[in-house]
Amino acid sequence: MAENTVRTDLVVVGSGATGTVAALTAAEGGAKVILIEKMRSLGGVSNFAEGMFAAESDMERRQYVTYSRDDAFKTIMEYSHWRANPRLVRAFVDETAATITWLHELGVEFEELSTNMPDGSLVWHVLKGPERERASLMMKTLASRAKEKGVDFWLDARVKEVLKEGGKVTGVVAEKDGKEIRVNARAVLIATGGYANNKEWIKKYTGFDLGVNLIPIGNVDKMGDGIRMAWQIGAAEEGMGVLQLLRGGPVLGPGLSFIGPIESAASQPGLWVDQDGERYCDESIQGNFSLDGNAMTRQKGRYVFAIFDDSNVRHWEKNGTDFGTGRIFPPGSRLKIGETLEEALENKAPDLFAADSIEELARKIGMNPVALKATVEEYNGFCEKGHDDLFAKDPKYLRPIKEAKFFALKCNAVFLGTLGGIKVNHKMEVVDKKDNPIPGLYAGGMDAGGIYGDSYDVKTCGGTLAFAVNSGRIAGKNVLKYIGK
Repeated sequence: MAENTVRTDLVVVGSGATGTVAALTAAEGGAKVILIEKMRSLGGVSNFAEGMFAAESDMERRQYVTYSRDDAFKTIMEYSHWRANPRLVRAFVDETAATITWLHELGVEFEELSTNMPDGSLVWHVLKGPERERASLMMKTLASRAKEKGVDFWLDARVKEVLKEGGKVTGVVAEKDGKEIRVNARAVLIATGGYANNKEWIKKYTGFDLGVNLIPIGNVDKMGDGIRMAWQIGAAEEGMGVLQLLRGGPVLGPGLSFIGPIESAASQPGLWVDQDGERYCDESIQGNFSLDGNAMTRQKGRYVFAIFDDSNVRHWEKNGTDFGTGRIFPPGSRLKIGETLEEALENKAPDLFAADSIEELARKIGMNPVALKATVEEYNGFCEKGHDDLFAKDPKYLRPIKEAKFFALKCNAVFLGTLGGIKVNHKMEVVDKKDNPIPGLYAGGMDAGGIYGDSYDVKTCGGTLAFAVNSGRIAGKNVLKYIGK
């Protein structure tokens, strides 16, 4: 067994933003670190982010942004109805500005300050780089710096068990190159990215049927490995069932981008109806996509339809969109949607429907024509008088549906990840069911609970990546204290 045993200061399980940042932070402090990743590539879902939240950063001060750490703390706690862990939230918020500076010093570049919702504060630090590659460039920089500091990356390897002896964590059992290896370590950090692909857990904790009425976006083989291993050695549970949920656009078929002009059209605050052809919300809540996701998942089947016509198409092409879809289609984007709609219809996109009348459109999507026509007529009446008598939507978003062709986009319940599982304290120490820290065990990112209530907080734009990075920083610093570095 001696030849199958290695020794290190810290084992990091998972190479997303949390794990890579924690590994680099610990290595900068002189710790010997092994990072174990079960995939063949680094970064996980962190590669798909666009930017991160921070309060009181140098970038914000230079632009006279007055949103403070106190403001951020209150925003998060009130959004969660004080279900979040206040000391964890405070530790996270207080770390964010220094983390932006640290990333700058490492060579990570930011393009601008922005927001991802109407009337939001300029707290979203958008990463610099080509669309769809912003965060992956950051992850490559972090991994490169970690390797320079001596972090040993084990790819295509798997942690099978976290070891605990005498009340404290002593390492892990891993599998690498077909061999089982015992890694003796003074501390272990779990950062495996949640359980978005675990059908049983999704059903148990959320009630959704994965792949049927809930679709994961960007997640691969996220089975909750780290959460399970922490529970096995006595970790308490927190945050199971919390999803980064939103109303996703239509399935268009192969060769057409998920985030394209049609997806952006589905995100505009026009007319949305349920399977009975009735409106179910103020459509402008899409500006806070968590609320939008919550509203649609109350509907039977957990899918809805966005209804629009040729006049809406011309408006988006000429005047641009009201709401953005990330940085790919920011607000005001002029959508070249006409050609895209034609292409999708020719390809028989399963979630796109078109007709010359509202009644015909209803029949194509399996809806009562009388009901949908009545809803459209009522909505058009609201548009004409400039007041939404039903849900009080801002009049500037009231545009009638009168001009053929008429279109319907089926919108599905999708999510970007799970947001919790392991209970931690403000030092990112994993705690047991009596709230006592398990010595040597840490967790962060999507594996750690306590930062949210029941919904993702869109007001702190870029909060998921920010919590991943900052929980990694906090964990790495506290590991160094624990091991005496």
